[in-house]
Amino acid sequence: MFIRSLRDVKDTDHYKVLPKSATHTARYLTAADGMGFSLHVNRGKAIPPTQLWYKNHWEANYLIAGVLKVTDMTSGQEWVLGPGDLYQVGPNDRHLYEVLEDEHHLSIFCPSLWGDETHDEDGAYSESGPAPVTEQRMFVRHIGHMREAGREMLVANGQARVVRALTKTDGLGFSFSDVNFAAGATTKLWYKHHWETNYIISGTGQVEDLTTGESWKLEPDMTYNVGPKDRHQLSAETDLHLASVFCPPLEGTEQHDSDGALEPSGPVPSGPPGY
Repeated sequence: MFIRSLRDVKDTDHYKVLPKSATHTARYLTAADGMGFSLHVNRGKAIPPTQLWYKNHWEANYLIAGVLKVTDMTSGQEWVLGPGDLYQVGPNDRHLYEVLEDEHHLSIFCPSLWGDETHDEDGAYSESGPAPVTEQRMFVRHIGHMREAGREMLVANGQARVVRALTKTDGLGFSFSDVNFAAGATTKLWYKHHWETNYIISGTGQVEDLTTGESWKLEPDMTYNVGPKDRHQLSAETDLHLASVFCPPLEGTEQHDSDGALEPSGPVPSGPPGY
């Protein structure tokens, strides 16, 4: 298992200011990490509409703060999005991206980006793996609406509340969950059949590698990343809010077994070199 934070990427070519915008993107996880997806942490100021078109990728975007507007340039449909909203775009989705209020959001790409890419004139990134072949169009999910509709589950032996907002049936190559631990919660986990990243949105806690005994303080704007060899214990010092991404993607109904594992749901990525 390993930790990744802004200080690990700030002075590298994985930290960029996107063209035609005031958006700073920190590419915490890339193709080199071998987890089956890449994770970017983005912060931006208000900007007018900018065309994007991810012809070679699926991208999910989870808004943590601020207000965004996205427009499907094919249908003309518009969405104004706030904290807790997710929008997904793929090869069929030429769209406009507009920041209405200073924002903070996560982007997850599949296939994974290498981290040094820049947008071309169409707003696309070059191929970084087999491009998705799909008829799926862009779509939006609202975590709050899903919670109100009874889609929140108790998992981790009753220690966590989770909304599995994106699952295997969405066909993006990864799943996305909004996860909350109450202060004082602790659980032992061991994802024998998956890779997972957890981005800390708010709160503090600790994660311990139960094989080596090494432990890390968890704070906002960092990730901890675990794979099939990583039996670990998570403890919440305060209420702890996480964004969780799994590859292979979860079906969405899984519960942790006595080891803290989830059932297999597809081929397992290789992980970082030497893992």
